[in-house]
Amino acid sequence: MRVAGIGCRAGAPVAALRDALAQAEAQGGAADMLATIAARAEEVTALGRALSLAGVEGIGTPTTSPRVMALYGTGSVAEAAALSVCGPGAQITVPRVISACGRATAAIAEKREPE
Repeated sequence: MRVAGIGCRAGAPVAALRDALAQAEAQGGAADMLATIAARAEEVTALGRALSLAGVEGIGTPTTSPRVMALYGTGSVAEAAALSVCGPGAQITVPRVISACGRATAAIAEKREPE
């Protein structure tokens, strides 16, 4: 399973989310689903395939934004959302990328299914 976590500023345009997602998928392949936090469900729902989470506080992430850490208790909403949905044993395969306008981020986590 490959999950793209999406983070964004309130009211970020769909184009910014698409840009961030496209960048992440170009590096890590197409995602099977999207994930975000409840506070950003409206923006991600605009993409037509959103999955909201109760929270991502305390989930360790490879990259860290001090602003996001102060607001949400994790270094990257995109990375933490992707890891949370994938579950235990998941790994970030594409660290956080930022849309050209700077209003959205995306990251991809993957959990390999046992063979």
